[in-house]
Amino acid sequence: MAVSAPVGIDELLERVRAGYTRLDPPEAYAASLAGALLVDIRYQALRERDGLIPGALVVERNELEWRLDPRGSHRAAEATSHDLQVVVVCNEGYASSLAAASLHALGLRRATDLTGGFQAWRSAGLPVVRS
Repeated sequence: MAVSAPVGIDELLERVRAGYTRLDPPEAYAASLAGALLVDIRYQALRERDGLIPGALVVERNELEWRLDPRGSHRAAEATSHDLQVVVVCNEGYASSLAAASLHALGLRRATDLTGGFQAWRSAGLPVVRS
């Protein structure tokens, strides 16, 4: 087995992001209005501190693949199809990129993430509710 050279996180992010089109906050909002599933993977303390995107499914990062795999025994009710458009939201748009790539590996080919994460969503003046 050949061992590949180590990859830094910046290079890894660049590689995974090249595999799909990321959405900015207005695009993500429009996608949600058109039926895309927004999935908030931030941990509880951030959701409590900053609030929630109305209608977003909250799935902490360590459960994401189990909850969104349409074939999975622990899937969320919203995980109805591999064709579902999923927009992953983290705090600033880094962890969500890795999460979207993981969803692609499960066959969710329309998975993407929110550029700038929740902070960009909030800064854009899009809807937020207190948790």
